[in-house]
Amino acid sequence: MTLSGLRDARQRGFTLLELMVVVAMIAITTAVVSFAIPDTSSTRLEREAARLIALIESARTQARSGALTVLWVPQPKGDEADFQFLGLPPALMPPVRWMAREVRAEVVGGRSIVLGPEPVIGAQRIILRLEDKQIVIGTDGLGPFEVLTAEPAQVSQQGGLLGQPS
Repeated sequence: MTLSGLRDARQRGFTLLELMVVVAMIAITTAVVSFAIPDTSSTRLEREAARLIALIESARTQARSGALTVLWVPQPKGDEADFQFLGLPPALMPPVRWMAREVRAEVVGGRSIVLGPEPVIGAQRIILRLEDKQIVIGTDGLGPFEVLTAEPAQVSQQGGLLGQPS
């Protein structure tokens, strides 16, 4: 075998360095793609929170305009409804089911949320849970309901926000 034949035989495979670079590129690409794919339970919970805020604000507007005392009450094991708007006439009743059946709601420091008839209501919070995710929505009483936090570490086991008075 000649010297050029030896060189051709040696250059047929990949070096260890080339293989390691390819493996590292595949690992980085996989990591980027996995972070780009949204967590479905988080997305569903955010959608439910936005929908509940819209429903509550609509009922709050109806309560103020009609001088009605309206309460929002979660139903943990409701057969016909997942939550209720007590005090609204049937013609103004919004949907009372979650889009994702596994969502659970809990009122912080009470059993219901008061939506009217007064324009200024007390500070109120609701914790929405889906699987191991949770979102806290609430109002200071003056402004509209909004998402306050989605951090599970900031909500205690009793349902109150840590570091804030209930």
